[in-house]
Amino acid sequence: MRSVNHVASRARRKKILKMAKGFYGRRKNVWTVAKNAVEKAMGYAYRDRKAKKRDFRSLWIQRINAGARQQGMSYSVLMGALNKSGIELNRKVLADLAMNHPEAFKAVVDQVK
Repeated sequence: MRSVNHVASRARRKKILKMAKGFYGRRKNVWTVAKNAVEKAMGYAYRDRKAKKRDFRSLWIQRINAGARQQGMSYSVLMGALNKSGIELNRKVLADLAMNHPEAFKAVVDQVK
C-alpha cells in the first residue's frame, strides 16, 4: 500500500485557506481557486511593498514642491539650496513640515535663500 502523508498535505491546504480568509466567493473556500488567488495576492503584496516606497517618495516631493512654490521657489531649486547649505532634512520630514507646520517650513526656506 502507498504511504501518503495526509497530515502534511492537509496542513499545507489549511495554511493556504487560512490566508484566503476574507476573499470573495469561492476564492475563500475552494482549494484550487483559493490557491491561485493566494498566489496572486502574495505576488501583489511583494511587488507593492517595493512600490509603496516609490509612491511615498513621490507624494513627499509633491508636498515639498507645493510648499516651496508658496515661498516663491521650485522644488529643485529648494533641494539644491538645502544640499549646498548642508541642511540634512530628508523628504519625509520636509513634507511633514510643509503640510503641518508651514511656519517651520518657511523658516527652513528662509535659511537657505
